[in-house]
Amino acid sequence: MSDITADETIGLKVQRQLPATPEEVFDAYTDAEKQKIWFSILDEEPGVVEIEVDLRVGGVQTAVWGPDRDTLFREVQTFLEIDRPHRLVTESTGSDPGGESMTTHVVVTFEANDAGTLMTVEQTGFPTPEVRDFFQNEVMIGAFDRIEAYLTRR
Repeated sequence: MSDITADETIGLKVQRQLPATPEEVFDAYTDAEKQKIWFSILDEEPGVVEIEVDLRVGGVQTAVWGPDRDTLFREVQTFLEIDRPHRLVTESTGSDPGGESMTTHVVVTFEANDAGTLMTVEQTGFPTPEVRDFFQNEVMIGAFDRIEAYLTRR
């Protein structure tokens, strides 16, 4: 496993309006059983989704997922700040099936409004603009699509 060197200046900010209260969105984002549902809610074929959450400052969330046991992604997030249902700050170390890994800093906010909740994710520490762009245009959109589908279908 090799680490990709992070550049703290390379970051992203993405937002999505979600059809639920800040408490409901926060819980969907942080509860292991709810995550197991939305991680795979849009998949045609069931894959592997394993999640454990110790939701406390200093606690860790570990998520392992992928299409099969030979192709797994892994993310370990350490909770640095928890202000339910307004704000969550983590240090996230992710690795892909090839063993490449990187660590980023993630700030997630949940802002109530008339239409539900505006969820904002700010993530810094990407090694290159290309990696950041992939996360911004693929990973985060996919995650938001899944959370929104979960909140809509529940």
